Amino acid sequence: MQSSRYDAWVGFFVLIGGAALLFLALKAGNLLTLNFQDTYAVTAKFDNIGGLKPGAAVKSAGVVVGRVAAITFDDKTFQARVALKLNQGVAFPKDSSAKILTSGLLGEQYIGLEPGAEEKNLAAGDIITQTQSAVVLENLIGQFLYNKAADASAAPASGEKQ
Repeated sequence: MQSSRYDAWVGFFVLIGGAALLFLALKAGNLLTLNFQDTYAVTAKFDNIGGLKPGAAVKSAGVVVGRVAAITFDDKTFQARVALKLNQGVAFPKDSSAKILTSGLLGEQYIGLEPGAEEKNLAAGDIITQTQSAVVLENLIGQFLYNKAADASAAPASGEKQ
């Protein structure tokens, strides 16, 4: 069987197609973030980060302004320490607040930054002190069921007089 010169070209295009599919799969899974902008690092501490993952978006007013760089556990305060890399072109006041939000009902989690009113801006190495932890759906459901059970036991029976 003879090999033709077209076999090499077909193989080349198959490799390019496979690489493109791999790239799209990693981007869709938020496992690959290509950012060539300069960034500066800030830190935020949360009581509960829920399902937040490294590489998650940091948004303000719906615009991506950075990414979560790393998540570690602080054994002195027993909180999650989240390292954020914010784009160099955006500046937030020092009294800005950070919330862990969810896109959609059961979508991925991201950090929402709300700017404060202070004149000084966050700089590399600063800590965001005003944070709001993730809302965990299981905790909300448990609280709802507990409150309903407490209301049912406190209500008088239908045949009794008040």
